This record gives sequence, C-alpha cells and structure tokens, in this order.
Amino acid sequence: MKQPNSKSKLVRALIWTSGTLGGLVLIYMIAMNMMMAQMNSEVPTDLDYSTTRLSENGLFNVSYIASTGTVPVNQLHQWTLHIETADGQPVENATITVDGDMPQHGHGLPTQPRVTKNLGNGDYLVDGMKFQMGGWWVMDFNVTANGQTDTVHFNMMLK
Repeated sequence: MKQPNSKSKLVRALIWTSGTLGGLVLIYMIAMNMMMAQMNSEVPTDLDYSTTRLSENGLFNVSYIASTGTVPVNQLHQWTLHIETADGQPVENATITVDGDMPQHGHGLPTQPRVTKNLGNGDYLVDGMKFQMGGWWVMDFNVTANGQTDTVHFNMMLK
C-alpha cells in the first residue's frame, strides 16, 4: 500500500480547514441574524413605565425608588422596594426574589441583585442593581408574604 505524500496530506488539511472555517462563519452569521432580529423588534407602544404597580394577581401594590434618584446606566446602586397589600397595609417579612432582563437583546443583568435588608414598614433594600446599557428593561419581583405569592413587573426605558 502506498503512503500518502506530503502534498496530498496538505490538500486534505486545507480542505478540512476550509470546511471547518466555512461552517463556523455560517454559524456566526445565523447567530448575528437572530440577534439583530431581536434588537430590531419594536418596543411595545403601550408599556407602563410607572414606578408603582399592582402585582399580577392584585395581591400587592409595589413601588421602587433608586438610591441615585433616577435609574442610572452602568452604575452599581440600590433600590428601596415598598410593598403594601391591595388595601394599603405595609407587608412585613416578605420573601422577595429579583430578576431583570432586556427583552430586545435577550440578556439579563450583569449582576445578581437581591434583597439584603428588611427596613420595616413594608420597605426592603435591594442591593446590586446595575444596568449595563440604555434601552428597554423589565424588572420582575416575586413576592411571598402571609402564604401568598405574586409577581410584579416594572418596565423602564433607560438612556
């Protein structure tokens, strides 16, 4: 049996390399196309940007205030979250989870914000808030208190 010469080995290596690079370029182009489609989707025109919202099932009335006044971009800051029952009573000893994302870009926050302190009278300190870019953001707070759980969503358009 004849051994392949160095020229045929080189040709096979070039063919393999070209095919691999072509495949990677194709995957990259598909991924970029999908990302651009998300980014070019329009922000709904009927979004509520208020800082006080009723939770999905109407159990809690929730509001927030950023420690910096307005919500900054690319700056670590805190929020004070105020939670009341639907009839206006402060919610004490709630368990709260925090999540945020940028619907048009398909990514979340660069940090993992969490409630670090119950300030009393329905107020909770949220540490680790940071938004790495301007645009439409959605913050979700899942609140559990007195055996009931509900979620509130806040829309923000940051500049």
